[in-house]
Amino acid sequence: MFDLEISKLAVIGAVALVVIGPEKMPRVARTIGTLVGKAQRYVSDVKAEVNRAMDMEDLKKMKETMDNAMTDVQQSVLNATTKLNEGVASLDMAGQAEDGYQPYQWTPPPPSYQHPGKNWRIKRSATPQWYKSRQGVRTRALSGAARVARFRPPSGMGNN
Repeated sequence: MFDLEISKLAVIGAVALVVIGPEKMPRVARTIGTLVGKAQRYVSDVKAEVNRAMDMEDLKKMKETMDNAMTDVQQSVLNATTKLNEGVASLDMAGQAEDGYQPYQWTPPPPSYQHPGKNWRIKRSATPQWYKSRQGVRTRALSGAARVARFRPPSGMGNN
């Protein structure tokens, strides 16, 4: 857009320093920097809006193609159902075809309940009980008091 080189920028800076003065130069530089930043943000917002509009056009085209495909599928399903209805209409009202064939009428079996045979409240592990007893694995946890009572020496030993 602009063809600015370092030498041209140095000349512009020197002229600005002479015209504006050294005491007002930092404030003017800050103001110019904020204006340039706002301009850059505005340009990027415009670019983003243009890109969004282009994407929306692409999405609209894609939606139109999907709508066309959907109507084609609906039309083919409608054609298939009309052919099926015509085939059903060719049957008698008694359920027999013109050649005397009567289709088999399936009836579902009556519902029955069978108990699963498991007590869901008891936690069971995958390891069988006989294997645990053979290997010497503890199957029941003892409380602290029960453990003390189990391993306490007999009281009749004469420890007076």
